[in-house]
Amino acid sequence: MLLRSAPRRLHLLRPHHLRLLSAAALASAAPTPAPVPPQAPTEWAEAPLAAVRPATADASLYHVSLDLSAHGDLLASHAAAGQFLPFRLPAAPYPIFLAIASPPPSPGSSAAAFDFLVKRLPGTPSARLCDLRPGDLVQVGASVVGRGFEVARIADARDVLVFATGSGIRRGSMIGKPKELKLYLSSQDQTVNGQASENVFSRMKDILNPSSVGAILCGHKQMTEEITRILVADGLSKDRILTNF
Repeated sequence: MLLRSAPRRLHLLRPHHLRLLSAAALASAAPTPAPVPPQAPTEWAEAPLAAVRPATADASLYHVSLDLSAHGDLLASHAAAGQFLPFRLPAAPYPIFLAIASPPPSPGSSAAAFDFLVKRLPGTPSARLCDLRPGDLVQVGASVVGRGFEVARIADARDVLVFATGSGIRRGSMIGKPKELKLYLSSQDQTVNGQASENVFSRMKDILNPSSVGAILCGHKQMTEEITRILVADGLSKDRILTNF
């Protein structure tokens, strides 16, 4: 992550010969509306929660699983990583849009649930969701929304840079030929403002060729705009920088 001041926690992961992130690789955990909020759906479905449990020791993040065994059309509408599902919770003044953390169902798959990683923010609809129990019914959009990450645009990349804030990375599986994957992850309380104090991409120019690099940005809009500006200035084509909004 690129920050104005030196980050307190910056992880650079370099698994050898990893493959390109697949549709399950990226899902923002933000419980707020998508960065460019889509309109609330006109059709809603009702489904039970399959699991609701803390995902961290301090219970600031929750794992939520939605049982969609009775909603085949909704399951099938999930086609790309980074797509969102609208939730309408009791007494909430507005719907929330949660990015789906599980992969789109593959042909013949028996998967019948969507998984989410949710920040439990007191006083918000996300907290109400995290306070529910397995078996409770919730209203969700009748189909997923958002374009997701157009992974095919960087299918030829030899190196993939992934920038995420907070819990922006949920989990991943791999597709395609062997690739090098580098993950830049900032802690949850860090933000990107103004000009970055250091340029990781510039420091890596001796080992990275912009023509063979792809980038995936997973986080709030301000972060993605700042990282995009920096990567483009360093020679990476904007067409090779993926966002999900």
